[in-house]
Amino acid sequence: MTTPVCTSASKVSARTAPAPSYPSFASYMRARQPVLLRTARSLTANPSDAEDLLQTALTKTYVAWERIEDHRALDGYVRRALLNTRTSQWRKRKVDEFACEELPEPDPAPVGDPAEQQVLRDAMWRAIMKLPARQRAMVVLRYYEDLSEAQTAEVLGVSIGTVKSAVSRALAKLRDDPELSPVR
Repeated sequence: MTTPVCTSASKVSARTAPAPSYPSFASYMRARQPVLLRTARSLTANPSDAEDLLQTALTKTYVAWERIEDHRALDGYVRRALLNTRTSQWRKRKVDEFACEELPEPDPAPVGDPAEQQVLRDAMWRAIMKLPARQRAMVVLRYYEDLSEAQTAEVLGVSIGTVKSAVSRALAKLRDDPELSPVR
């Protein structure tokens, strides 16, 4: 004779209820992100680090989305990705931040008056415009376009030595320009 076993209705329905199926990664992420973020926060001390950790784990999940056959296992997959990523970060960690009394950054350089800076730029440009066309082109390419001597030579079809000597002569002319003498 068998004894009947009583099971509560909630346990039966919990076991037989189908797991939600997510048609897309975006729908999964929208539905599960808050829960997964709590899991990530439990793995890190910093909320920003937790968000970064979750984003990395979700990226890994997105890459593997097509290979994951059982969508009931998605949370487990993401949790494993969270844990593995956090473990990797912990192993690679560098201790390069130290608490100290004073900030190590120097005070920012004082910014001059914008009007004075514009006057200086205008004077410099007028002085450059006085240079011969070839020297002017080389100075503009070297210092305004930030090209190397080799790149400047290639653009203008001259040798690197020609660029060096012409730029040197142009800078000497700019140093002697009376309009720029108050700046020095």
